[in-house]
Amino acid sequence: MMASGKELCEGVEWRIRVVDGSSEVLVPPTGLARKVWLRTKGLISGLGMKVRMFLKQAWDMGANDPRKVIHCIKVGLALTIVSLVYFMRPLYDGVGGNAMWAIMTVVVVFEPTVGATLYKCLNRVCATCLAGFLAVGVHWIASQSGDRFEPLVVGASVFILASIATFSRFIPSVKSMFDYGAMIFILTFSIVAISGYRVDKLFDLAHQRISTIIIGTSLCILVIMLVCPIWSGQELHSLTVRNMDKLSDSLDGWFRCVTQYFTNSNGEDDQKLQGYKCVLSSKASEESMANFARWEPSHGRFNFRHPWKQYLKIGASMRSCAYCIEALNSCINSENQAAESIKKHLSTSCLKVSSSSSSAIKELAESVKKMNKSPTIDLLVEEMNSAVEELHNDLKSLSHLLNPSTTAENQISATGLVPFMEIIPVVTLASILIEISARIEALVGSVEELVKESEMKDKIVAKEEKPEGTMKALQRD
Repeated sequence: MMASGKELCEGVEWRIRVVDGSSEVLVPPTGLARKVWLRTKGLISGLGMKVRMFLKQAWDMGANDPRKVIHCIKVGLALTIVSLVYFMRPLYDGVGGNAMWAIMTVVVVFEPTVGATLYKCLNRVCATCLAGFLAVGVHWIASQSGDRFEPLVVGASVFILASIATFSRFIPSVKSMFDYGAMIFILTFSIVAISGYRVDKLFDLAHQRISTIIIGTSLCILVIMLVCPIWSGQELHSLTVRNMDKLSDSLDGWFRCVTQYFTNSNGEDDQKLQGYKCVLSSKASEESMANFARWEPSHGRFNFRHPWKQYLKIGASMRSCAYCIEALNSCINSENQAAESIKKHLSTSCLKVSSSSSSAIKELAESVKKMNKSPTIDLLVEEMNSAVEELHNDLKSLSHLLNPSTTAENQISATGLVPFMEIIPVVTLASILIEISARIEALVGSVEELVKESEMKDKIVAKEEKPEGTMKALQRD
């Protein structure tokens, strides 16, 4: 019993020591191996959790937008097919060791949309061919000038053409359409021209380089257009529709905020109120999509010479409205308190302008989504203009409430006049509402012009298809 009790005492892991009425809990020290094991176990557990979260985010991203997964598959397919150039002996003998350039071309030019891929492919092919021919010509001229002047001729040609091509990239029209081509021109010309000084068979080098790039770009074009194509034009249209919906939701939410401002009630935060910020940050995406859409062939309802610039006008009009909403946000949340008498005087007309503007932008969003003119948009714009005119009249009638003199506060209260600083917040809000209505009217004009041109193209296509359909009907009869 004594031995067993001693063994139990030696096996106790927690000890309690009582000193001067206080208790202390002590944990026996663990060994180094146990500490290392616990630390390793924690690291493995944390790494496993991070991997699990990463896979979950990747799965959610692919589930929310399957086109990203399709794009990855298309890139793998294009690379697999172009690798046959390297594996198949006849093709490899035709292009030599430069077969790897075909693989590099696919990696560089393959983009998610058809327009972006065509933009890079055509720029790369044209720039490579032009640079290759010029480099061969410069090499011939340099070789005729003798060994002493050959390096000078090559160096001067590289300096002049590279400088000119680089300067062209600063020209807006060239930058928007041929910026990538100018960069490839500089790269190809420099490589081929300088290589000609040491390489004997320069023509073969240029021929192989151009052949591999044509093979890679042709394959990219076929894959991007035949396997689940994503058109830049349709992406631009969808982006415009989404931005219009967000702007509509934001304006509708701020209409409730204006109502709360005049009724002195507290509102709840709404995520839709911040939708206009997406409109403010979409300029670069709209411009790039419109640029890529110009390179795409005819597809769907977006035929050749579609007014892509009109989408940019609509985007600019939406951003101008969004800037006004941003100013409206600052005005409503301002710390300066407005006079209640001024609020009461302008509340009816301000609420009418806000409500009519919200209704007009909602109807305009549906018009852009369906690409046809709304039958009620003219009536809504007329109601909005009528409300703006009423607000103008109410603002003109504020003159009798202003205090033209610097009398004391008690005199102001006695005469019933309102200090000027208490009028500014409400007048600012009213002026912003008037500006929003004016910019919505400009947006209506831009959308109607786009819809009108789209309907005209649909009618032209219908007329072109009608005779063919009539001939088929006569043949059946």
